[in-house]
Amino acid sequence: MVGEELTLSDDQITSYKAKLVENGGWLDDDACSARLVYVDGRYAPQLSKTSDGVKNLDIVDSLSDEVKGYLARLTDGFTDELVAPVLIDDEGNTVTSQKRLSAPDHCIGDPTTQFAINTQQGTACFAALNTIKTGAVALVHASADQNKDVDHSRPVLVVNALTNSGGADASAGGDKGVAIHPRTLVIADEGSRLSVVQSCVDLENDDDAHRPKLYNGYTQFFVKGDANVTHSYLEETGGMPIGGIEMNDEDVKDGEQNPRELEAVRPALKDTHLEAIDVHLMGEQAAYQGTMMGIGGSGRVRTSMSVTLLKAETTAVINGFSLAGGAQHTDMKTNIHHIADDTMSRQSQKNMVGGRATGSFRGRIRVEQSAQLTDSQQLSRTVLLSDRARAFAVPSLEIIADDVQCTHGATVSDLSEEELFYLRSRGLTTSMARNMLMYAFSGDISSSVDSAMRGTLDSEVGLQKRVIQRLENLVPRGERAVKGEFQSV
Repeated sequence: MVGEELTLSDDQITSYKAKLVENGGWLDDDACSARLVYVDGRYAPQLSKTSDGVKNLDIVDSLSDEVKGYLARLTDGFTDELVAPVLIDDEGNTVTSQKRLSAPDHCIGDPTTQFAINTQQGTACFAALNTIKTGAVALVHASADQNKDVDHSRPVLVVNALTNSGGADASAGGDKGVAIHPRTLVIADEGSRLSVVQSCVDLENDDDAHRPKLYNGYTQFFVKGDANVTHSYLEETGGMPIGGIEMNDEDVKDGEQNPRELEAVRPALKDTHLEAIDVHLMGEQAAYQGTMMGIGGSGRVRTSMSVTLLKAETTAVINGFSLAGGAQHTDMKTNIHHIADDTMSRQSQKNMVGGRATGSFRGRIRVEQSAQLTDSQQLSRTVLLSDRARAFAVPSLEIIADDVQCTHGATVSDLSEEELFYLRSRGLTTSMARNMLMYAFSGDISSSVDSAMRGTLDSEVGLQKRVIQRLENLVPRGERAVKGEFQSV
């Protein structure tokens, strides 16, 4: 039952741990400072490792007013009050209302007005649903100056594992879907250093039939003065899509089943994975580095990140990689909101789309009138592997301040035929050359994930190994209908 802790037998503990290790959702006790494991939205204490600042919350009444206030916040400006007051001029005047920023001519206004809605990501309603429906909250609270003198602190691991049934009672029968609403709250006090890894993985159970799942996650970060937070978000649920569905009917060999038919009946194609990540840099010199990797096989995946820079000299670095294949539809949205002066952000987004999938990226940077001396860069790169795949890239800048350095750009292409030819001329097969270029494209993003999760190059369960397997599954098959300078064959 949602909200109740999950009690496992000794055999289940052994089985679940082995599957988590195999699927990349596990760190041993000596490799992490704490570990919180949730199975189908229910906390599993027998698989977890808690500490003073890392624990599962299930009783709201016992929380402090600060934590209650954080949990009550919604995204997209629906919670109008800013987390921290913002200095807007040299006379010391401050603003605490988001709808009053850059007033009177360039303010967004109430969150329900059309102008405000046009700038939103559409996550507030799902965040509200999560707030009402979630049964437990993973709390990660780094106290003041925690790990300040440690160069490489051990990460905190938060695992959300999904079974085939999604936690539904198998005896009830039927094929109705289930909804899961995980919640994570991270608070970094002044001067603290913290690394958080979120892992969403499958926990297969062949005894249960697959039920369509709605995963509606909501993650909040509140980073105070001089705190430094590193965040890795890994989405790997839904298995892998069927490869080769970009082939035409004449490319399918006699006696083989058409890959499109296999993909059409793949159970995870009915799953929907949503995650809203809301980051607030609320103290001077606060820093946040986030890496989002979506390499799962759910039919519909949307990851939305919002970063608000509220104080001077705050820094945000965002790296993203999205992999789409089969008949998937993936969507990655980001909103970087510069409110205070003298802030910096860097964003690198990479997408790879194959099969008959659709991948999209929408990145928005808004620089308020009070955010003078802003330095912001955004770049999106997409590799389109097949004629049947589709990609959309929409980077955008909204600059109201007049003393800024802001750039943005987007590229869409296939693997370079020249680079493929060079590798083949050095003795590599076409398939090996494709794999090498595809992994090189994603390598700089995966390298920013916490080293404890990456594993070694020869590891059988490391992140790099899993990324390679999923890229190999996405290698295009058959002949391209349209060929050109940047078209692989």
